[in-house]
Amino acid sequence: MTSLAKLQLKQAYHKPEDDIARDFYLPCLAAATSYDRAVGYFSSAIYVLAWPSLAQFVKQGGKIRLICSPVLSTGDTAAMQTGYSAREAAAQGERLNEEFTRILESPGTHKPAKVLASLVALGVIDIRIAWVGDSAGAQPRRLFHDKVGIFSDEHHDAIAFKGSMNETWPGLAADGNLESVDVFLSWAGGRETERVIDEKEYFNRLWGNVMPGVTTMALPEVTHDIFVKASDPDHWPQLIEDICIEIDNASKWCPNSGGVERVPRPHQLAALDAWQALGRRGIFEHATGSGKTFTALCAIGDSLAKGEVVLILVPSELLLIQWTREIRSTFSQHDVRLLICGGGNASWRQDGRLRAWTRNVELRYRVILATIQTASTDEFLKNFRAGKHVFMVADEVHRLGARQARGVLKLDTGPRLGLSATPVRAGDPEGTAVLFNYFNGVVPPPFTLADAIKAGALTPYVYHVHRVSLEADEQELWTAATEEIRKVAARLLNSTEHSPQNEGHLKLLLIKRARIIKNARKKIQKAVELVLSDYRPGQHWIVYCEDQWQLRSVREALNSAGCNATLEYHSSMVGAAEQTLALFTVQGGVIVSIRCLDEGVDIPAVSHALILASSKNPREFVQRRGRVLRKFAGKHVSHVYDVLVTPLFDPDEPPSSAILEGELARAIEFGSYALNPGCISDLQRLAIEHGIDWEKLNNYSLGEGEDDNE
Repeated sequence: MTSLAKLQLKQAYHKPEDDIARDFYLPCLAAATSYDRAVGYFSSAIYVLAWPSLAQFVKQGGKIRLICSPVLSTGDTAAMQTGYSAREAAAQGERLNEEFTRILESPGTHKPAKVLASLVALGVIDIRIAWVGDSAGAQPRRLFHDKVGIFSDEHHDAIAFKGSMNETWPGLAADGNLESVDVFLSWAGGRETERVIDEKEYFNRLWGNVMPGVTTMALPEVTHDIFVKASDPDHWPQLIEDICIEIDNASKWCPNSGGVERVPRPHQLAALDAWQALGRRGIFEHATGSGKTFTALCAIGDSLAKGEVVLILVPSELLLIQWTREIRSTFSQHDVRLLICGGGNASWRQDGRLRAWTRNVELRYRVILATIQTASTDEFLKNFRAGKHVFMVADEVHRLGARQARGVLKLDTGPRLGLSATPVRAGDPEGTAVLFNYFNGVVPPPFTLADAIKAGALTPYVYHVHRVSLEADEQELWTAATEEIRKVAARLLNSTEHSPQNEGHLKLLLIKRARIIKNARKKIQKAVELVLSDYRPGQHWIVYCEDQWQLRSVREALNSAGCNATLEYHSSMVGAAEQTLALFTVQGGVIVSIRCLDEGVDIPAVSHALILASSKNPREFVQRRGRVLRKFAGKHVSHVYDVLVTPLFDPDEPPSSAILEGELARAIEFGSYALNPGCISDLQRLAIEHGIDWEKLNNYSLGEGEDDNE
């Protein structure tokens, strides 16, 4: 057994220069006999186990002490304001049980959770829960989030480390979250030795519950019991071997990310393996924010190694820019030749360049990146040499189902991969069928929003529903439009002949009435009210607006109310859009946007989304929600605010209630996955007030309403 003092260690490790797991964490655990660790959240406890070294650590009698924060919902924090009691300990135990059950039932974390449970049951691991405050549960919004670790060996040597280090799946893989760590050696002498002593004493004070301002308690008995029930003391070493094999399998898919190894998460690995088993054709139906781009990069890396030509299709210039960066940074160690088509890039038209790039010859690492608009032109299609040597990747693949884009589907390529959170085109069964036929359908199973939250790929969220009414003049317009709709609908119903003129008139009337809801002035008032009451400096908010008029009105109202941290972002804006996003990411604030943030734009720092834009198209609202659920350092819970307009109407008239039904159906979908599912009860009361059948609402066909005119 190697002693800690014999390890060759640096004073600090930084990504992407260092592989912290391989060069520091794993060797230390293999040489240690005890490991004290303060981690962030209870759910992260399963990741402090460095899998390749764990069996050796346990074999040599190693012991682990963990201190972590509990997982608290909004309801929990209110319940705990009165402080700690035996009854509260039991209640907190139940909450921890729910969290452990969640990670135990998730396919991606089931085995690590079983190993953790087994080692707790065997007495190898001891866990204590910590709060900031003088009693358990006091000031629960201030969570214990220190990050310190101490390795000690049988020779009484010790290593202390501190930094931004967060263990993540799989087993401390370098997937972007192990940023840096400073290392202190007990045998180094001087201030370094003193630092190790200080950190050991600090940890012991925390563990002994004698640290001022921090309260720690043993794992509640009810939680310990569920660990014991979930444990597998006889087979946990085999589970570790399985985990290590899975890590190794994942590394086979990982692209070369600029010299830093990024490995696919379990759901990404499962999707890639399933896609390969299906002949390398299919669509990844994965929730927004769950890493579709990286999953595709894994497939692209494999394709480039095979000598194939990669064609990547994107729906916008912003995504063109983002994919350009991803390709160049991910494959920076290879001489990747990138031909960009669209977005002002026209060199592909010159001297038969596109034709030359797509020939089936022995030229490795060729990538063509094109907007769908450019790729669907006759000029592009005529000059593109398709064949089995071409691998097509389509981001936001549902866009290829549109009639004007389907020309791309004439390309007879080899492997094909589509990416979308919502590949089914709402209200367009023909476009969906063409798309699914070309890509060979969805690769099972889909990775849903619930799956992503459960697996820790997305942030849990709280859903806030706010009702507003129409102003008196808006209500008059609404009532008049409804009366006209009723008359035209009656004529169509009573007519024995097909009347395109009346049908067109009815459609225009429905759109006109929908705009009254979309641009209701009280939405703007509510937006100002919510921002002023809930926004805190440094937070990142997105306000989704319907159109330019609403965007300007909201921004002007916020500025007039004294909220000067307001930015705007839209496709026709004057100035540099990228610089706006960069400024927003760094300093925070409130960014007021319209539809151009729906697809692909990645701002993971966003923690609050305020939705003023009405849409029953699932693709749009799923993407809007996904923007705010992306993982980001320090963001543990996101907030989604939804403003619903409830006009006055006669519930006996179905055309009048159609809009509200759609709005409520969307809200139900949002609330179903939130941390506060009780908001569904409020929606049910609203439906009852307006005479809407609740069962019908639960089965409402989203995407087929009058405002879905894409």
